[in-house]
Amino acid sequence: MTKQAIIKRTIDVINQLPEEKAEEISLFAEFIKKQYEEHQVTQGIHHLVTDSQGFEFLKEEEDLYSLADLKEVYNG
Repeated sequence: MTKQAIIKRTIDVINQLPEEKAEEISLFAEFIKKQYEEHQVTQGIHHLVTDSQGFEFLKEEEDLYSLADLKEVYNG
């Protein structure tokens, strides 16, 4: 089913509902849109961070501490 067909079917259903139920659907659609936008922003940030070379220097850095430096080992 195409997006336009889904929209038409949804509008037909909404037109048959009382005003308060149509308002609920509108609020739900806004909620879903906001979730989608937040997901898109999160994905964009994720791609920026993973594609960035801003932290490449950490891969070349020596380890400052080893297990031998531990005074007490926690096995919990």
